[in-house]
Amino acid sequence: MSEETRPPDQPAPAHPPGVEIRLARPDELARIGELTAAIYVAAGYISPNSSYILRLRDAVSRAREAELLVATHEGEPTGTVTYCRHGSPWAQLTVPGEAEFRMLAVVPASRGLGLGEALVRHCIARAREDGCRAIRLSTEPMMHAAHRIYRRLGFTRTPERDWQPQPGVDLLTYALAL
Repeated sequence: MSEETRPPDQPAPAHPPGVEIRLARPDELARIGELTAAIYVAAGYISPNSSYILRLRDAVSRAREAELLVATHEGEPTGTVTYCRHGSPWAQLTVPGEAEFRMLAVVPASRGLGLGEALVRHCIARAREDGCRAIRLSTEPMMHAAHRIYRRLGFTRTPERDWQPQPGVDLLTYALAL
């Protein structure tokens, strides 16, 4: 089965040696918040002056009110994502029986290792553990690499749920039935 068609319930290829995905530790939160914000700014997803940068940096709240996951490579944080159950202050799209993830970010130097896909797969597994019937996400139209991961894992576009958190910021939505 090709990488393009592998269903989300089948294991991904083994990660390179030294890669781990786990909950972020308290001593890593400030660094993960800064890392997330820096990745979004460097990629051009947000302006360094955007008010959203404060949300990206707020890893402490994400860890307390959702699940802040970190991917490490050889002990260094290289990627992160926030998994949210329905009812979390960080969940924006869910209804009962659903989960979502947000703020997926991988350090540019670590792209190509499969960390983004591994983080998404971890969120899918968590949603299944939580008994969810679907997992959702919002994404910016320019996040093409992330869109490829979502499609490869079986997510489908849900344009009826597309939204604008503020004027001029259009978000696309995807969902995966579990």
